[in-house]
This record gives sequence, C-alpha cells and structure tokens, in this order.
Amino acid sequence: MEASGFDWRMNRDSAVPLFEQLRLRIIEAADAGELPVGTKLPPVRRLADHLGVVPNTVARAYRELETAGRVETHGRAGTVVSAGAGKARQQLGDAAEAFALAVHGQGIGTKEALAAAKAAMERHGIK
Repeated sequence: MEASGFDWRMNRDSAVPLFEQLRLRIIEAADAGELPVGTKLPPVRRLADHLGVVPNTVARAYRELETAGRVETHGRAGTVVSAGAGKARQQLGDAAEAFALAVHGQGIGTKEALAAAKAAMERHGIK
C-alpha cells in the first residue's frame, strides 16, 4: 500500500517549520486512518520534489517520526507507517507520570504546574 494521491497540505505562510508541518500531518493522517499501518511513504527525494522543498526537510520529518516510533525505515525498501501510536501514547503517559511526580515532589500546585506545561508547549509552537 502506498500513499499516492495523499493530500500533504503544507502552509508556507505558517510560522511552523515545513518539516514540523510534515511530521504533524503524517501523525494526524496515521491517527485518522488516512495513512494506515503499513502504508509506504514516498521516498525522501520524490516527496521533496512534490512539495517543492529541499530533501533535508522531508528527511528530518521522517527521522523524527522514526525516533518517535511512528514510522519504520527499511533503507532502500522505504519508510512505512508503523503501529507506533500506541508507543507514542505510552511515552506520553510515562512523561505525564514523571511530570506529576516532579511537581508533587516540589510542592507545586496543579494550577501552577499546568501553566508551566502550557507555557513550555507554546514556546515550542504546540497548540
């Protein structure tokens, strides 16, 4: 199964870097079932040409997705969507648990802790 005809939707006027837009679009599509597990993503150079970006933009998005367990890269055999959503959710749960323990250990209240987390997310452009 290949991701041909997929709407990659990139916004060049956005403050969000193109590699991040691509990374988020693939995650969104995988979670929504538009790119089911096993879907082969286009090769880096072909997608870069299609999007009108440098190959490093696509390569960085793919690398970050692979690090997060959302795709698997098999060298010349290509990059495919993996079943990493469960892994990502597990990592989120683990991070939230560690955050809660750190907050509790410092005697910080929920309101202040959530405000700090929200501010950190906003600094990274996460809505």
